[in-house]
Amino acid sequence: MSYPWLFSAKTDLLTFGGSAIVALLLVAAGWPLGWLESDIPDWLWVVSVLLIDVAHVYATGFRVYFDRAELRRRPWLYWLVPMMAFGIGAALYSEGSRLFWRTLAYVAVFHFVRQQYGWVALYRAKANERGMLGRAIDSAAIYLATIYPLVFWHSHSRRFSWFVSSDFVDVPVLAEQILAPIYWSALGLYAARSAYRAIWLRQFNPGKDLVVATTALCWYVGIVGLNSDYAFTVTNVITHGVPYMVLVAWFQPARAVDSSTIVVERRSKLHWLRFVGVLWLLAYAEELLWDCGVWHDHSWLFGPAWNIGDWDQVLVPLLAVPQITHYVLDGFIWRRRSNQNVGEFVATEGLNVSRQ
Repeated sequence: MSYPWLFSAKTDLLTFGGSAIVALLLVAAGWPLGWLESDIPDWLWVVSVLLIDVAHVYATGFRVYFDRAELRRRPWLYWLVPMMAFGIGAALYSEGSRLFWRTLAYVAVFHFVRQQYGWVALYRAKANERGMLGRAIDSAAIYLATIYPLVFWHSHSRRFSWFVSSDFVDVPVLAEQILAPIYWSALGLYAARSAYRAIWLRQFNPGKDLVVATTALCWYVGIVGLNSDYAFTVTNVITHGVPYMVLVAWFQPARAVDSSTIVVERRSKLHWLRFVGVLWLLAYAEELLWDCGVWHDHSWLFGPAWNIGDWDQVLVPLLAVPQITHYVLDGFIWRRRSNQNVGEFVATEGLNVSRQ
């Protein structure tokens, strides 16, 4: 039977299922150790925040700035976005740090929500699912899987924040109470439709089901179920950053001319080590500047704090440029209709149907 996997059966299961399992196992392990009641341990901060969350932002560089052909295709977009990111960021920060961080938080939230929808859209395209009803059910399920926990967060006191304390506005509890039955209904309808298609129509899309299920589970556990900075961090960061890095790393060799070279290079340890090594190096460099110049939280890793005076007006917006660029460009570089390479990647060599 043919299943519409994005990469391959093994890679898809490890990427989406594996990252969710690791995150949930870390939550389970942290419970008896008391980590749910405290800040995230330093070693796990390094793994989850530094090596995954910060690092995955720079994966956009491989998709755009390290790809000469892609960079030449839309130079105005790719150079204008970071310049505007700095200009707008500096303007917001000059009006107050709270405005800057609140704006950045909501841009990040939009990006996180849209990425999960993007995975579902890719799986639908791979399976050639074009029905309007199915699209509506899938969209409602994946959007509510992320939006309902966020509304819950906005209407209930949480012991964690996206970037800084109080970067979200408060909304009435009534908003969450109204949305809750819609949320459960959307997920239930999605499950019922998937079961019907599998049992009666023999139409399977296990990757899409896995994305919806793991998104719903991890976002609910990390935000609604547990009021814990530790739980939120591991469930949010790992399941978001790991799949994105896999997508970018897998996409790069697909641009090669020789298809046999594509397969060999994708399986090459050197390819993955080079890719991850560059991301980690850039992530460390950025976080060193953040910590020494702004946060002063991990001197054991980055060294003593710097006295930058009023230079934070420049440093903070400047250091935010990579992530803002990542947020914005991610909405352009994976659109199949405006990116021939992505369309070909989804339809043919890049994302094959595996026989099981």
